[in-house]
Amino acid sequence: MSDRAQYLATARRVIGIEAAALKRLEEALDGGFSEAVETILAVKGRVIVCGMGKSGHVARKIAATLASTGTPAQFVHPAEASHGDLGMVAPGDAVLILSNSGETPELADILAHAKRFRIPVIGVAGNPDSTLMAQSEVKIVLPKAEEACGTGIVPTSSTTMTLALGDALAVALMEQRQFTAEHFRAFHPGGKLGAQLRLVRDLMHGQEQVPLVAGAARMPEVLLEITRKGFGVAGVTDPDGRLAGIITDGDLRRHMEGLLSHSAAEVMTANPRTIGPDALAQEAVAVMNEARITSLFVVDRRQGGGAALGLLHIHDCLRAGLG
Repeated sequence: MSDRAQYLATARRVIGIEAAALKRLEEALDGGFSEAVETILAVKGRVIVCGMGKSGHVARKIAATLASTGTPAQFVHPAEASHGDLGMVAPGDAVLILSNSGETPELADILAHAKRFRIPVIGVAGNPDSTLMAQSEVKIVLPKAEEACGTGIVPTSSTTMTLALGDALAVALMEQRQFTAEHFRAFHPGGKLGAQLRLVRDLMHGQEQVPLVAGAARMPEVLLEITRKGFGVAGVTDPDGRLAGIITDGDLRRHMEGLLSHSAAEVMTANPRTIGPDALAQEAVAVMNEARITSLFVVDRRQGGGAALGLLHIHDCLRAGLG
């Protein structure tokens, strides 16, 4: 077997072992998981997530996931807790402690602190008879599973199970809190994810910048409005001020003969595609790509009036990181 083939064989073996461990975890979950969700929902403060070594790295990720999905959470290093950081753990909090063995000595002080102030402890460990499990009000036992390293000493499957368990807790809490994409957007304003969660109203050009003409307007006036606003299009309104149609360069070409003698209503394409201000900007990109257009009028459909509130151009979306 060549070196490259060996690399792939090793990778597939590791992934297969860890996938089997996750299946064991799925089957092993019991009332302890439900108790953990209920305990976290009941606390008024934060979830303090702790762990040492590899469990500490996983704990940081779980704390970050909880915090970004509506459950206030913070990672506290157990060793640092013994040197002043116990002040971060207060009545009203809950403590989620991760330890595969359940016998990590650095956890002793934070466990004692939790007991002293009646702070509920959710313990996650692979040994149901461990000190951590004995000191925890809520117990989640990780099933026995083969570590993927082949020697049984490198945390691999065990940390994968713990990480997946944290994700399961976060999603269960999200659903109970009815945490929506709008809430998620508030916690993720930056980066690619933040861009995907931005709303049309965040990117659109406001009413004063929207090129609009009345249906009775003559085409010389329409061309001036298109040129003045610079989007290459104009919206056409009916007598009640509702968006009735749109004039694009395609409409201009189709009516080139005698163009200046026409009215806007005679040249426009009726019933244009529009979008609401509270739609995701990503949805607007999808509409523009599907229709092969570069501008989309924004209409507040909830009011039933159909008046144009703004205009979104594909370049606005591209500048925001959407495409």
